[in-house]
Amino acid sequence: MNAALLLIVGVAALFIGYITYGKWLAKQWGVGEGNKVTPAHELEDGTDYVPAKAPVLMGHHFSSIAGSGPINGPIWAAVFGWVPVMLWVIIGGIFFGAVHDFGALFASVRNKGQSIGEVIAVSIGSRAKKLFLIFSYLTLILVVAAFASVVASTFNATYTAEGTVDLAASAANARTAMISILFILVAVIFGMMVYRRNASLLVSTIVGVLAIVVCMAIGYNWHPIYLSSQTWMIIVGVYILIASVTPVWILLQPRDYLSSFLLYGMMIIAVVGIIGAHPALEIPAYVGFVDPGTAGNGTPLGSLFPALFVTIACGAISGFHSLVGSGTTAKQLDKETDARPIAYGGMLIECALALISLCAVGYIWKDYVPGGIVTPTAVFATGLSRMCAAIPFLKGAESVIYSMLILAVSAFCLTSLDTATRLARYMFQEFWLEPGQTAKDAKGYKAVLTNPYVATLITVVLGIALGMSGYAKIWPLFGAANQLLAAPKRGHILA
Repeated sequence: MNAALLLIVGVAALFIGYITYGKWLAKQWGVGEGNKVTPAHELEDGTDYVPAKAPVLMGHHFSSIAGSGPINGPIWAAVFGWVPVMLWVIIGGIFFGAVHDFGALFASVRNKGQSIGEVIAVSIGSRAKKLFLIFSYLTLILVVAAFASVVASTFNATYTAEGTVDLAASAANARTAMISILFILVAVIFGMMVYRRNASLLVSTIVGVLAIVVCMAIGYNWHPIYLSSQTWMIIVGVYILIASVTPVWILLQPRDYLSSFLLYGMMIIAVVGIIGAHPALEIPAYVGFVDPGTAGNGTPLGSLFPALFVTIACGAISGFHSLVGSGTTAKQLDKETDARPIAYGGMLIECALALISLCAVGYIWKDYVPGGIVTPTAVFATGLSRMCAAIPFLKGAESVIYSMLILAVSAFCLTSLDTATRLARYMFQEFWLEPGQTAKDAKGYKAVLTNPYVATLITVVLGIALGMSGYAKIWPLFGAANQLLAAPKRGHILA
């Protein structure tokens, strides 16, 4: 199969789905009818409820839902062949994932921006709400653990047998870490300028994007920080502890918005590489119903059903997305009509990223099968950077493109990570409250447990401690829990 043809056909199908089925859903649900005021305006508090312009919120939402899911899932599931992966990404994305995301966001908007847990309490009852919150919270702990592990693995240094840092082998990760740190500083300055100095969004965006380029140039040439994975896990834990309790306008919104340009840039580079090189994929169309464990790390996924549908979560349907939509995005939605492009459209962009991941692993299939390159992030970056290097005018740029792609993946994970931590904090607080109550109404021990700093600290400690075991052990648990989280909500939405 030609990689360029696979991508073009897949993206065309996703676009048709957006302008037909997505529009039909919006009409059926009455999205935008009556010019209703969104919770972001009705309950604006400057911390969680903050109206955001559609491009800014799209950046936050897409950056938060993507994570490493649409990259990891298709690469691992490719052991079944490119046909099952492509079909599930396209069909699942249009008729399952995008419907699920759009419906969850819209349901929350029509219920004062409350989480799906609170919506369940109103529709079904308090007991159902508590059961849902327990399951959701545990799933989010897995998300924090998995994504923190992925981030640490893209930052950590490689050590020699003598225990010293291998500078050559660690350079790419050190660059990623340095650029990520500088990027966070730029995001804070961006938030201050836009929300406190009322600077023009267009001018600030241009300056912000240029600042990202400067950060990349600095980080690529100056990266003095070489730390172990364990140390980075602790640092990441401190970061998400702070990021998850600060007002959304100072870090969450601006960092995710600026990150989105990095992510869009990554996808543009990927498309250039795939279209420009237009290679024939080495991956078979269909390998078999049962994975014999002869590809990748040699560990079999099992049978195509249910492994394919659990392994490819974020690229087709993901329960985590509904928590983002009803947890942070709904509290920032400026107009109801923004819901379709942000939720339905954002999910389909993620599907396109999943197809890109499939092309990447297909291109280096001969290295992936014997276990030469196994880590999904490395497979993704290696496959795409090699495709780009095969284009005459990009020859010799492989290492630079590789570093940029690793950085973009890390940005995906960081944005998902602190969003997941904030969502888990919401869930933990809501568990101790009765329907209609807020943290201000809590008394006694509930007042302590619903304190945002206490709830966040408990979440971070549990997530980072679990993440120390490595994402490879956690991801299968996350995949199963994630799909179980998505199933009942999608059924409720369609009903």
